[in-house]
Amino acid sequence: MKKLALIAFVALFGFAANAQAKFEFKSETIDYGEIAKGSDGVRVFEFTNTGDEPLVVSDVKSSCGCTVPKKPNGAVAPGASSTIEVKYDTNRVGPIRKTVTVYSNADEPVKALKIKGTVLSDNKSVLEKTK
Repeated sequence: MKKLALIAFVALFGFAANAQAKFEFKSETIDYGEIAKGSDGVRVFEFTNTGDEPLVVSDVKSSCGCTVPKKPNGAVAPGASSTIEVKYDTNRVGPIRKTVTVYSNADEPVKALKIKGTVLSDNKSVLEKTK
């Protein structure tokens, strides 16, 4: 009887240990393309929890102060979707090549997302419009 109880316990524990939250992003890179200086720098990474446990995003950090990420509030249930908002300071002219790092309880606990593009200067934007 003890062996049967032990086998049942190990089987249940093994099954529970395999339960995991999991990210599935629509895209792991956001391409701003060419945008004008001072334009709207807000974009969102959309994801779904494809795991079988609630997904908790504990922190989201950017590679510099010019990018401000915002994590979702609360847990994301299995099968549910949510977003991670990113705001880039478009008053900084030039190429955009930044990383947003997501920390969570997912099977991949640290996930790197990328943003890229180019912020055009006022002069370049004006020249493009006159062509």
